[in-house]
Amino acid sequence: EEAIFLRKKITLLRAFSLLIGSMVGSGIFISPKGVLKNSGSVGFSLVVWFACGLLSMFGALCYAELGTRITKSGGHYIYILETLGPLPSFLFLWAEFFAIRPANSAVVSLAFGRYMLEPFFAPCAAPVPAVKLVSLLGYYMVLTLNSWSVTWSARLQTALSIVKLLALALIIVPGMMLLAQGHTKNFQDAFDRQSLVLDKLPLAFYAGMFAYSGWFQTSFVREELVRPERNIPLAVIVSVITVIVGYMLTNISYYTVLGMQDVLASPAVAVSFVQRAFKSLISVVPVLVALSCFGTMNGGIFTFSRTLFVASREGQWPPLFSMIHIRRHTPLPAVMLMFPLVTAMVCIGDIYHLMNFFSFSRWLFIGLATLGLIVHRHRHPELHSPFKVPLFIPISFTIICLFTVAMSFYSDPVNISIGCTMVLSGFPVYYLIIHRQMSKPISEDFLWTKLSAFFSPLSDYLTRKLQVLLEVVQQEIKTY
Repeated sequence: EEAIFLRKKITLLRAFSLLIGSMVGSGIFISPKGVLKNSGSVGFSLVVWFACGLLSMFGALCYAELGTRITKSGGHYIYILETLGPLPSFLFLWAEFFAIRPANSAVVSLAFGRYMLEPFFAPCAAPVPAVKLVSLLGYYMVLTLNSWSVTWSARLQTALSIVKLLALALIIVPGMMLLAQGHTKNFQDAFDRQSLVLDKLPLAFYAGMFAYSGWFQTSFVREELVRPERNIPLAVIVSVITVIVGYMLTNISYYTVLGMQDVLASPAVAVSFVQRAFKSLISVVPVLVALSCFGTMNGGIFTFSRTLFVASREGQWPPLFSMIHIRRHTPLPAVMLMFPLVTAMVCIGDIYHLMNFFSFSRWLFIGLATLGLIVHRHRHPELHSPFKVPLFIPISFTIICLFTVAMSFYSDPVNISIGCTMVLSGFPVYYLIIHRQMSKPISEDFLWTKLSAFFSPLSDYLTRKLQVLLEVVQQEIKTY
């Protein structure tokens, strides 16, 4: 009885919660080990953490301007499509669906499972099969919620954002108390140059940037934001500053209590911290950390489903995934599509290998998106943007992203080569299907005519059946 479209239900508070809830997740509880391992010392690891925060702020400001210039949802995908063209945007979509997003979701899910089970098995490590089972159960719960209601997903994100900040406070406060009492021995000789290996620094940055990742989440839901021209920049600036301060204090607390070798040996740094500093909370903090990861999973599913939704609407993904549930007003097919790949990666994956695997592709395309901002400014100087950053910010951010991506081939050639191969495998798919369909009339291409005659009826039949089964229809009102 009412029009079917995605409602504007994301207020400033919910946008802030989405960003905080996506950034403060498994990263700050996993990444300290990866940053320290690849930076070589406590001092350099803190420098990397601050540099990653500053770099995230640069990227967030660039995306805030892109979000006021380009009024569609879809995040990286739509920005690359509108500024650099259909080929790089499809390669991003291809890599995002088959590599970046499922690997990212698997990392967060595995962290959720590990911390959820930690109190039951301490001081021993939780069994790997049990961790993976709990990880999948948590992911499926979030998947179900996002299929059910946009409002309840947003409310959950707001509540879990408070839980995340509480979890950080429970680490920061006792650490700062001990530091004030003079526990500074772990900071002696903090900048040991002998242990610094320059070719490993890109991997340290990948681990740090993974912890900050999430500053771009409002760009994925731009069409569902209330007053986006005002709320995107405001939410981005406040949330990133909050997270930078929180992360720096959290890492200082870690190093106040745990030595360098303790951090490197710990499978769950936050749990090791509590065991050493605050034993009365030994069963509370892991649960808070697990809930924090749960919120990150929720934010990831909420936003990536919009990328698939927009890509389908732009003609680069099957049409079923641009449909909305007739009663729930959620992009149900797009939400459900990640289910099999994330399940597979959780079952076979290891956290740190997965992190390097998807980081190459993610930062390559984020660098291309900010390069697109420079291109868009040059092509459309007449376009008035309510929010504009100095030109040196997108230039600096783009150069750092692409340089880090190039350097990572020396740091971890195997995983980076796999990620590169995943991106390049999208080329034949694009030219055989997307480009051929968009550029040449079907009547002029004999092979395409034959293939279409065979596959189109089958595809249409399956789409109709799934549409009836899932109770979904195309969006009826243009929201951009």
